[in-house]
Amino acid sequence: MTLTKADLVLEVYKNHEGMTKAQASEAIEAILRIGKDCLIGGSDLLLSGFGKFNIKDKSERKGRNPQTGETLILNSRRVVTFSPSKILRNRVNGG
Repeated sequence: MTLTKADLVLEVYKNHEGMTKAQASEAIEAILRIGKDCLIGGSDLLLSGFGKFNIKDKSERKGRNPQTGETLILNSRRVVTFSPSKILRNRVNGG
């Protein structure tokens, strides 16, 4: 089962008395916006007990079109990676 943004909003709403669904939605949107802005700005995002989202720069490299076998140059790019915290990794593995 996939946990969606709507599921997160519903969980926040159910677990906080006095909070409306609109307020829960605003809170989730704010957290995601702050996280996205952090990563877009090139900073890492550390969520203690959950994990760390890193920005890595990949250099230009040679690639190959698998259909034609043609060699081409792949542009440099930035990628987001995730490393789970030790706590999360242990809990996922039943520890």
